[in-house]
Amino acid sequence: MTIPKEFRDKLQIDPPSRVRFDENENGEIVVRPVKRPSELRGALASESETHEQTATRQLRERRAKDKQRADDTHSLSKQDK
Repeated sequence: MTIPKEFRDKLQIDPPSRVRFDENENGEIVVRPVKRPSELRGALASESETHEQTATRQLRERRAKDKQRADDTHSLSKQDK
């Protein structure tokens, strides 16, 4: 997908990069840059165990919300039929 230069510049996305599309509470689509694995290496090495647990908890909560949203969407589409 081609993202216009003005948006890439604003979001600090260098081609070729990966992005993630999220939907917020208002139903708006939000484009977020996804870091490359090479950019993440060592990022948590200096963090305390507490921060790592928090990051893990946040990831689990995010996955649960995504699953719930997918389940809700699937349920709605089944009811529409």
